[in-house]
Amino acid sequence: MATMPDAVAVVKQGSKWGIVWGVLLVILGMLAIAEPFLAAVALATFVAWLLIFVGIVHVALAFHAHSGKAIAWKLLVGVAYLFIGGYLLFRPVVGVASLTLMLAFLFLVEGVLDFMLWWKSRSVRGAFWILVDSIITLLLGGMIYVHWPSSSFYAIGTLLGISLIISGVTRVMLSLAVRSLADQVA
Repeated sequence: MATMPDAVAVVKQGSKWGIVWGVLLVILGMLAIAEPFLAAVALATFVAWLLIFVGIVHVALAFHAHSGKAIAWKLLVGVAYLFIGGYLLFRPVVGVASLTLMLAFLFLVEGVLDFMLWWKSRSVRGAFWILVDSIITLLLGGMIYVHWPSSSFYAIGTLLGISLIISGVTRVMLSLAVRSLADQVA
């Protein structure tokens, strides 16, 4: 079993890498906001590679199925993933436009569901913030949808950048808190 100073050193080492990772996320987030279309293309390319990987897994698993019907269906699903992933890989702008449209619909649906949640819990203290979230989400979804496909050039990359910055700052703050706690324990 590790002694207390060894455990503190391990925690401090881990928190150092957490801080480094957080700073890297903030830098990547700023780059994504500075070049939102490039960030969106990178994200669409990543999604395309994920679809290709899933397609390969489906095709490989198809040959482990026990009946001819199951093999055919798994092969068809795998080929569909491979086709869509390959198409998006070679046409990343189409992928960005598609992801942007899906994001707009996601925000609109989320905004409506948040509004319904607020309506059911409007008498609860603090429920006002659910309404604020609903309105902002509906406005974002509406703005992205109304300006689609031109919103594809900035929406996904900007939101990705904001998310990376928030994640990075959160990672740094948590790592600093862990480091401070380790110092108190030592």
